[in-house]
Amino acid sequence: MKLHLLSFFKACNPAKTLVVGNPEDLQYYIDFSSVRGGRIVEALGRTITRLSPDEPTCQLFTGHIGCGKSTELLRLKAQLEQQQFHVVYFESSKDLDMADVDVSDILLSIARSVSESLESIGIHLRPQYFARLFSDIKDFLQTPIELSGEAELSLGIGKITAKTKDSPQLREQLRQHLEPRTQGILNAINEEILGRAIEELKWRGKRGLVVVVDNLDRVDSSIKPSGRSQPEYLFIDRGAQLRRLNCHVVYTLPLDLMFSNEYEALKNRLGGGVAPKVLPMVPVQTRDGGDFPKGMGLLRQLVLARAFPDVEPEARLKLIPEVFDEPDTLDRLCRISGGHVRHLLGLLYSCLQQEDPPLPRSCLESVIKSYRDDLGLAVDQEEWELLLQVMQQQVIKGEKEYQTLLRSMFVYEYRDELGRWFGINPALAETARFQALTAAAEMG
Repeated sequence: MKLHLLSFFKACNPAKTLVVGNPEDLQYYIDFSSVRGGRIVEALGRTITRLSPDEPTCQLFTGHIGCGKSTELLRLKAQLEQQQFHVVYFESSKDLDMADVDVSDILLSIARSVSESLESIGIHLRPQYFARLFSDIKDFLQTPIELSGEAELSLGIGKITAKTKDSPQLREQLRQHLEPRTQGILNAINEEILGRAIEELKWRGKRGLVVVVDNLDRVDSSIKPSGRSQPEYLFIDRGAQLRRLNCHVVYTLPLDLMFSNEYEALKNRLGGGVAPKVLPMVPVQTRDGGDFPKGMGLLRQLVLARAFPDVEPEARLKLIPEVFDEPDTLDRLCRISGGHVRHLLGLLYSCLQQEDPPLPRSCLESVIKSYRDDLGLAVDQEEWELLLQVMQQQVIKGEKEYQTLLRSMFVYEYRDELGRWFGINPALAETARFQALTAAAEMG
């Protein structure tokens, strides 16, 4: 079978999230759950489907940016829709400035997304609270916001978020107005939006409403005036309010919060005592440095499925010469990615931008060198020392410095039968700086 180059090029775009509910995207999906420590999406879904719609749940989902969380959440959406739930999935980063987020911003984003989703299926809400709220704030925003007649709630909130997203000054004015009204906004969302929506959905034969808030894991780790980091402020200090929505909710949150000294507070205030679900990397080797054939086999399929989606997995392996000059080139690509899905696709995409398949090893090595050099420039002296400790001990501590390693993706998290372990990004392990540190440590 000949490779269709244009389709392959498009399928390898690292910026594209697979929408598993779409048959065209489903053909590219690879199930990594057998090497990622469990069926995480199924666990999220079971928690929702085992309870009645009158028992709201709040679940937390995390992992490295680009490791496949959005794809898994869209798979959750497809599974729940098959079980007659109405699922509102949205990327919060489209509404919010991730460098500057407050609880009121998140609540308004949820209200807008839920309303817009309901309006698309003919459920039109007229929340009186928001009509009054918009009337109060339209003067200082200098934006006419009406909710009379056929005007939609989602349009009103959309006008507000569009006006304030690019203006820190207006955003701060809006927050000062909304902060003392947070409880009122929560009550209005629960009673005038979620409550009425669930009633209408039940009447239409649906089992309930699920809201999936993606991309909150991308909030910046900047420090608030209080001295707290933005993630700590949002998910720990204000977590109890985010938990108070009267429907099933799934939030993504930054992975480094898992290693905060206030992890238990996070788990209790936002997760209701239940630990966040973590999506780790696909392991390319074992914790003792040995080969891990199962992980490597699945990563090969990740690449080959994008080249030959209509071919059975075993048969694809015979088609490697259509894509790479030799099987070792594909294995080199998989190993250097460290099992990070987006980075793997990014490296492959860079190769395809330079040459047509079959891709030669020299092209891949050139792309890896650029990636490795760029990554190494971002590491300071203290972080090199910490990376050496991570490699030796395979653990991450709670200190902020270690959290920086995770957020910067200098270190990856994996799972095996013994639990979690951590490894340095393989590209950094190949830098001359790190190899010199390793040699010096071995000499004592």
